[in-house]
Amino acid sequence: MPTIKKLSGTYRFFFFSFDCNEPMHVHVQHEKKVCKFWLKPVVLSKNYGFSARELNIIRRIIYNNIEIIMEAWYEHCGEATGSQD
Repeated sequence: MPTIKKLSGTYRFFFFSFDCNEPMHVHVQHEKKVCKFWLKPVVLSKNYGFSARELNIIRRIIYNNIEIIMEAWYEHCGEATGSQD
């Protein structure tokens, strides 16, 4: 599970190796809580345990770091991966 190292803090942002055949997204973990956000557009896909307040914080982190997250996705999956177009 590659972690996006340029994003430090309370939450761990990561990808699974088998994620590359899905549209661009990122998983987020804190303790036993996990969620998944699509990136184009930034929309919550799944949530397991995060409160609405935490999800808003995570969404803001994603918006503020979208270039870093997308760059990490392309490094992990390559440019020609699943799309939402």
